[in-house]
Amino acid sequence: MASIKQRNSGLVQRRTEAIRSAADKDRDSAEEEDEARRGEEEDDDEKRDSKETRLTLMEEVLLLGLKDREGYTSFWNDCISSGLRGCMLVELALRGRLQLEACGVRRRSLLSRKVICKSDAPTGDVLLDEALKHIKDTQPPETVQSWIELLSGETWNPLKLHYQLRNVRERLAKNLVEKGVLTTEKQNFLLFDMTTHPLTNSTIKQRLVKKVQESVLEKWVNDPHRMDKRVLSLILLAHSSDVLENAFAPLQDDQYDLGMKRVHALLELEPEKESAKPNVNELMWAVVAAFTK
Repeated sequence: MASIKQRNSGLVQRRTEAIRSAADKDRDSAEEEDEARRGEEEDDDEKRDSKETRLTLMEEVLLLGLKDREGYTSFWNDCISSGLRGCMLVELALRGRLQLEACGVRRRSLLSRKVICKSDAPTGDVLLDEALKHIKDTQPPETVQSWIELLSGETWNPLKLHYQLRNVRERLAKNLVEKGVLTTEKQNFLLFDMTTHPLTNSTIKQRLVKKVQESVLEKWVNDPHRMDKRVLSLILLAHSSDVLENAFAPLQDDQYDLGMKRVHALLELEPEKESAKPNVNELMWAVVAAFTK
């Protein structure tokens, strides 16, 4: 009798183990399918991203500053010119073309360190390559603040006027026209005609605005060093160019207040301290220091 009970219990145990094993296999196969599906979705996202319009920091800042229908930036904005030059320096740093010279044992300040050409490989962008050539060919090297002024043409030295990058906004707008984001029109302003670039692809700008908004709302991480370097640079440089407000204008009052509060938290950071932390873009913090000094 005891042996029959043992056999029965053993049979039940084996069946239970078989059922559990089958369930585990089903669960593993389901997890593998989920992982495969997620991988396929990520691949699809990458393919979709590769087809989407890739914008430089300069183009993103200009797009934030452009009025959608009118196709030009505010006549009262006197910050965007220098802001776009700062964008160029940061873009070149993000692409591995520029860096700050070593700080040395005495740890010199960000604004006293020179900009060094790390690589002169072409970027494929005419404006960036033009700025890179100026920086590469200049000896002795200049500081971040000097380069922002030189590229903007804000110098009293006639021997350095050739460093100025001319018609930057117009050239960036033409790039955006080629990428299908803007179009070109002529508008009459009583005394003169002006070429304007109204928005033609609202999806690209909506995606850009959403990226800025989400970075300080839904995707806020409360740590600048955990933020994507390009997004962090975009927020700080858009503020320096006086166009960040345009990205937050559509928000509800409570979201607007929260977003601006977090932006101000980023603006109150000390560039010197932040640049001393590991895995940072020193040149970006030097540009921020140049605009907030």
